Amino acid sequence: MIASPVGRRSGGASGADAPDPDTLHVRAVLLASESREIPRAAVDLAARIAKRSGAPVHVFTIARIWGTTFGFPSPGLYPTKREWDEQRQKAEKAVARLERKGVTADARVIGTRAGAKRIVKEAQRRGCDAIVMAADPPRHPVVANFMWSQEPYRVRRRAGMPVFLVMESEA
Repeated sequence: MIASPVGRRSGGASGADAPDPDTLHVRAVLLASESREIPRAAVDLAARIAKRSGAPVHVFTIARIWGTTFGFPSPGLYPTKREWDEQRQKAEKAVARLERKGVTADARVIGTRAGAKRIVKEAQRRGCDAIVMAADPPRHPVVANFMWSQEPYRVRRRAGMPVFLVMESEA
């Protein structure tokens, strides 16, 4: 199930403006992950949107930085080599799936604490017209604010473009 791109801040597209993914024409699509595995359903949706326009898909994953110590970045809170490698493997796997579908794709992995902000910034930097992400079911706003797994909903609120969330249960 694809969650419709609704509930945006002013400046972003409203739910009424949300295009159907099958009619959307794009210059590029960002397939993003806040460090979770990218499910086949999300890859399929990104490929479907991109193929219609002959656009590339940019796969973007985040190796999470866990915080700061006394307001300063701490090396102990940075992603480990294993975490970096896991994110690279997830991105490479998604790129391979996209290329098997005949879609041009590339990947980038970064480390950050501000996942939603960096995903939206990357989409803008790459000239993307849509973002596709996997997501857990939405939680109550008070609880969701403290959960990293709710990052796709923060992306949807921040982005000024359609954000298609693929529910994790479909994968």
